[in-house]
Amino acid sequence: MTSAQLEIQAIAVIVAIACAIPGTFLVLRKMSMISDAISHSILPGIVLGFFLVQDLSSPFLVLLAAFTGVLTVVLVEMVYKTGLVKEDTAIGLVFPALFSLGVILISRFADDIHLDTDAVLLGEIAFAPFDRLFFRQTNLGPKSLYVMGAILMVTLTLLFLFFKELKISTFDQELAASLGFSPVIVHYVLMSVTSITTVGAFNAVGAILVVALMIVPAAAAYLLTENLRKMILLAVLFGVFSALAGYWIAHLLDASISGSMASLLGILFIMVLAFAPGKGLLAVMARHGRQKREFSLFTFLLHLQNHANDSSSADERKVGHLTGHFNWKKKQADRIFSQALKNNMITVDNQLVEITPKGGLFIAETLGTAPHSTAI
Repeated sequence: MTSAQLEIQAIAVIVAIACAIPGTFLVLRKMSMISDAISHSILPGIVLGFFLVQDLSSPFLVLLAAFTGVLTVVLVEMVYKTGLVKEDTAIGLVFPALFSLGVILISRFADDIHLDTDAVLLGEIAFAPFDRLFFRQTNLGPKSLYVMGAILMVTLTLLFLFFKELKISTFDQELAASLGFSPVIVHYVLMSVTSITTVGAFNAVGAILVVALMIVPAAAAYLLTENLRKMILLAVLFGVFSALAGYWIAHLLDASISGSMASLLGILFIMVLAFAPGKGLLAVMARHGRQKREFSLFTFLLHLQNHANDSSSADERKVGHLTGHFNWKKKQADRIFSQALKNNMITVDNQLVEITPKGGLFIAETLGTAPHSTAI
């Protein structure tokens, strides 16, 4: 393994961790698309910064880009608070306008400057090791490694210092205000961290992969746990795994590294979406099927109970009549009948079906008139 390969993987891991932490709070606050807005709307900040310093490697560009990201959030909030549009609509109004402004500035005043649109949108982490940081002629390594490392340290410090404030303001802003700290300040600090993280990762991996690393791991973790600490940890692990595995898949296939990482993130999310216990598609389908069977069983037993003491309606309790009474398919009717019989909720005597005390208790539990104790 060459030093360049190690550097690419190290950058990818640090970017994945740095993006997963604010991404978790964005997902919980239902603000996932704000990361996409920031990643595109920082373009005019980069362009204006270049006009001022005439140096694409100047840290001043990063500061102006981060400021533009925060400005995006402020404008979105202003449009949303008018009450005339929803928040996603406000995002869709603001960031295309800012991104278009950046494109116009480039095409009108900087068309002879090398601002690679493909690299801006798609990113190519394979080129990150070539942008080196020097100190007195000493090669210290890839610049992105130090930039993202510093951003990650700041993010972790803020997370440890203000975890309680972030948690409370994310789930209950009124409680946060009553405890004496401003949810608005916490919100803008989070958006500032998101903006700075996006800008720092912008040159290394591009806007699309930044959004993928910020949102997809957190969304997958959200399907697996309701514990905030575990969710952050899972998001970090998913991001790191996708970054490393995506790199080696790209290496084997001779494909785009950023594309492979983003694709693997998508595959990972689809797997979690399908198989997550409790919230996954298979679990939801199984739960709906179980609820449907329980409702059918309840309907069947309630019918028997209504006719239990009525000798004139004995036909209503005959096996042959019951299988067709509810307009069920034969397979469904046989399944419900067998389930009730297996769980001792009914008895059959001379082709007449009688409900048992256990079946009556199940009805009472379903109606909420008895403590839950019946196992099906």
